[in-house]
Amino acid sequence: MILVKVPYNLRVSDEVRIYEKLLADSALKGVHIAPHTLRVASIFAILTRLEPSKKTGLSLMKKLKLYDGDSVEGYTQKDLRELQDEAQREGMQGISPRYVINRLSNALVKEGISCINPLDALRALKDGFEQHTGIAKEEREAYLNFIYEARKEFDELAKTEVQRAFIYSFEETARTVFNNYLDNVEAFVNKQKLLDPITEEEVDPDEKLMRSIEEQIGVTDNAKKAFREEIMIRISSLARKGQKFDYTSHDRLREAIEKKLFADLKNVVKITTSSRTPDPEQQKRVSEVVRRLMEDGGYCECCANELLRYVGTLLSR
Repeated sequence: MILVKVPYNLRVSDEVRIYEKLLADSALKGVHIAPHTLRVASIFAILTRLEPSKKTGLSLMKKLKLYDGDSVEGYTQKDLRELQDEAQREGMQGISPRYVINRLSNALVKEGISCINPLDALRALKDGFEQHTGIAKEEREAYLNFIYEARKEFDELAKTEVQRAFIYSFEETARTVFNNYLDNVEAFVNKQKLLDPITEEEVDPDEKLMRSIEEQIGVTDNAKKAFREEIMIRISSLARKGQKFDYTSHDRLREAIEKKLFADLKNVVKITTSSRTPDPEQQKRVSEVVRRLMEDGGYCECCANELLRYVGTLLSR
């Protein structure tokens, strides 16, 4: 018999699929698992398998996102190949999928549990460290930090979910902001003026509007020209292929527009979700958000309300 060691998976999206398959084959397939629960557990598991990079400023979380195919500012596919080359034995250690599934199963079988959310999953993973004989003390300390990192990722996901649900006709609103931004960017890049829809006078591109969106993703004043030119190049490239450019065609622009909309709505969300005794109007909004989370997001009533309470806590800090 020859022992052949195979490295663990290093892509979050693939890890989620592994968990989905294992859970589908188990006796727990009838229990509801809140959205992002498996993703947050996967983020923790992958972090335990990664090796720190020699590249300055590249955290394990950024590395995790690069491996999963996400855009990370300042890094390209060339960097990804270099990262893989410098860590030849990456994935040969860390938390196994079986450990994660066992801990999730432990959380799912508790009496009175109708569903579990990402916080339940992280709590179950953390509680298992003491019971797992294969986790050394120094590893345990590192793993606790990875639990914290995964929790931070969930915090952002949770706020995005709730704020998106609060925005009426989110897609339409986003596209309106997107089209307005593009009109101004095109005029800026081509050194043209715009026609004011009310006065019908020629006006300069709205710098305040463009910066209010670009600043959401950290585009500096010095970098704004290059960012805007990049957008126009992407539009031209897609047009040559007969494809239409919309606000989802550019990951960073999509993120910027969503963050802009969410920032404008933050106070409304904070007041509504954190109020202990909501007035009838606030209660109506909460009920509507719960309905949208259930219909569009895959939540049940229990985990939708839990998500709202949690986000209310985050925004009150």
